Amino acid sequence: MGKQTGYLRLSAAKKNKKTIFKETYSEGAFKITRPVYLTSSGEAYGYLMNPGGGYIDGDSYKISIVLEKDAEVLLTTQSSTKIYKTRSKPAIQEMDIHLKKGSLLEYLPDPVIAYEGSCFKQKMIVRMEQGASLICSDIFTPGWAPDGTLFRYNLLQSKMEVYLERQIVLFDHVKLEPDEDITGFGYMEGYTHFGTMIVMDERMNMGFLEELYEVLDPHDGVRIGISMLAVPGLSLRILGNSTQAIEHVLSDSHELIRRKLFGKEPVFLRKY
Repeated sequence: MGKQTGYLRLSAAKKNKKTIFKETYSEGAFKITRPVYLTSSGEAYGYLMNPGGGYIDGDSYKISIVLEKDAEVLLTTQSSTKIYKTRSKPAIQEMDIHLKKGSLLEYLPDPVIAYEGSCFKQKMIVRMEQGASLICSDIFTPGWAPDGTLFRYNLLQSKMEVYLERQIVLFDHVKLEPDEDITGFGYMEGYTHFGTMIVMDERMNMGFLEELYEVLDPHDGVRIGISMLAVPGLSLRILGNSTQAIEHVLSDSHELIRRKLFGKEPVFLRKY
């Protein structure tokens, strides 16, 4: 791969009960804010910014994250990721994440919005030590045309590999290729928007899963699937017809995870 459109490197460490960004380096179309502290737990919040506006033909982005022992970081984006028409090459994003013992990464980006004729591929590789925790979510949504109809993107593909103590414990592959009529996607059952969350934490068990079912049961207009992973953790999938409906499910899930598993207060990511 040639020169990247955007590159970001972040390493974080725990210092005096607070997580600090030990090193941040960015080039091209990526920037990251200084850490913000929204709660009393010392967790560092960072906002990824892409001043370039959107991803276009042949763009390639790389993000590298290292959390030292007991570091706690929540990363989100400042706005949605827009994928515009890619005529010859897909837009690509790669993430490489290392989580040391006792560290926690919450990666909760805004939705990926795919416009007419767009093709986007992302790959995330996570290497965790025993005792590290991960929450990672995604929302994929079609863009809207000026007349209110949905754009038909060509491809949205997301691959995730998680290694725990060098053993692969999760391979997750999402591939969305709409038909001519976007509401008739084969395995989207007539829904237009897709959400996913992967959670990995040693404290995860069936009791928590049942509690999550109860919390999400009242949500209307969405299809929700939850499954346990081979190691302590869960996979959550959501089908819906609006970004907001999926965001509400993810938000309620995230709040319960923070409260029950991590003993942390809920957080509201104010961006505007």
